[in-house]
Amino acid sequence: MTAPGAAITRILVVEDDPAILRGVADNLRWDGHEVTTARTADEGWSRLQDGTLDLAILDVMLPGATGFELCRRARAQGIDLPILFLTARGQETDRVMGLDLGADDYVTKPFSVPELLARVRALLRRTLPDHALPERLAFDDVVVDFTRYEATRAGAPLAMAPKEFGVLRLLAARGGQAVTRTELLREVWGYDAYPTTRTVDNHVAQLRAKLEADPRAPTRLLTVHGVGYRFVAEPAPEGE
Repeated sequence: MTAPGAAITRILVVEDDPAILRGVADNLRWDGHEVTTARTADEGWSRLQDGTLDLAILDVMLPGATGFELCRRARAQGIDLPILFLTARGQETDRVMGLDLGADDYVTKPFSVPELLARVRALLRRTLPDHALPERLAFDDVVVDFTRYEATRAGAPLAMAPKEFGVLRLLAARGGQAVTRTELLREVWGYDAYPTTRTVDNHVAQLRAKLEADPRAPTRLLTVHGVGYRFVAEPAPEGE
């Protein structure tokens, strides 16, 4: 679920294996993206031309043509969205061919889902406008002013540490998309080497205690298992 005013990223996945297609699509949706799918080269080509996509994930071996051919045709017609190849073919010559045809990245099966999602986010960060950090956030009975470092709940002042403001602001800026613990550490704390990512977990736990109606069953600050956290502008469905 995306915050009001946040851009929705639209991703095409072209994969002929139904289990892999479903798994990739489900995880991308969980990560906050809108996903459309295709299982053949012809279906993929039709969807590639609709002009609304932000990124495409293409299998190399497809019924009707190869992902390489789809990429070549897309670049020849000026379709410049990021393309990531997802394939069991891991030879160096295949990787070089895909990149030479205009692909932006290459992931070999079997793959790690968190790594795939991280690569997708990295490609989107390089090609989409930066997420604007909000100056103010209001939800339920909470109002947060990030410029003044002030927060209230039900009209009463709410004590929050500077890093808690930073974590909440970055999560809110991503419009429902997952943010990794490493990215939160890098963007909020400002350096890359840490003894443990429990730093982020502790700050999120403190935020939940201050902002959630029931910190043990959060509806705003949600855990994305194996990845990090995301903020939703509307309460998550029960059981999420």
